[in-house]
Amino acid sequence: MATRKVKRLYRSDVRQARRLLRGHTRKTPVFHTDILGPRGPVPVTLKLEHLQHGGTFKVRGCLNALLQARGERSSVVLASAGNAGIAAALASALRGMSCTVVVPESASHTKVAAMWSHGAEVLWHGTTYAEAHKYASQLAAERGAMPLHAYDLPEIVAGAGVVGLEIEEQVRGRPPVLVAVGGGGLVAGVAVALGLRGRVIGVEPHGAPTLHEALAAGRPVDVEVSSVASDSLGANRIGDIAMEVAQRYGVRSVLVSDDAIVMAREYLWREFRIVVEPAGATAVAAIQSGAYVPAVGERPVIVLCGANTDLATL
Repeated sequence: MATRKVKRLYRSDVRQARRLLRGHTRKTPVFHTDILGPRGPVPVTLKLEHLQHGGTFKVRGCLNALLQARGERSSVVLASAGNAGIAAALASALRGMSCTVVVPESASHTKVAAMWSHGAEVLWHGTTYAEAHKYASQLAAERGAMPLHAYDLPEIVAGAGVVGLEIEEQVRGRPPVLVAVGGGGLVAGVAVALGLRGRVIGVEPHGAPTLHEALAAGRPVDVEVSSVASDSLGANRIGDIAMEVAQRYGVRSVLVSDDAIVMAREYLWREFRIVVEPAGATAVAAIQSGAYVPAVGERPVIVLCGANTDLATL
């Protein structure tokens, strides 16, 4: 099945998002350090995006979408297994809009509690994100609400891309940027922001290889999802926008095991007292496990994308 025709995103779209988001979101810091790889310490730069409002990069895209929306709609509906729902609830509250999040039965209770804390109505439907998304689309039409997509919407991707513009300002040269991939909104946004001169590597769990399988097939395909990071990287198909961007800018994909993700998350806590969810540690796992080996003299940037986790699991 061919992908639907999607709007092409450009750096100008990301720059517009940055102008709109200025004063509403945080410019998250970077941290230059070494992390332990299979052959010893590896110089890296950590982009501390887990310090963003709501503990997730996704608030950038959700708020950008609401700021660009036209019309008199006063409510938002979307499907989410976690962070997109938190981000949409927070962005909606900032805009004085009501928000309904449809979550699958497997949704993290910690993340659902965060949605509630920002005033969202939460409805459970289905066992997968795909089932929740189908119901959310129907609900938005019935209510006349603004539908949001967790990752496959131009404004969502452009907002996420502001992370890439910040990295460009904060880090010298053009090092590779490692980004965890679920539906692909963040990896696509960063790739658009950095353009052809950038090098963006998507990092995915073996149990959720949406980009990896899509690149192999030449189009988005459905995958089985079973990973410790599936509450954030739980999309069973890469977004059409992310697919187009990945092909246009030569985004690569590397796979890591759940064990490597768990070890990376524990390492970030033990060595730096950084608390992230499994998805937030996925890109670190690529360096620690040797799935990605930097060239000599290279200091890759690793995006820590989310912090919404149950502390008891540490």
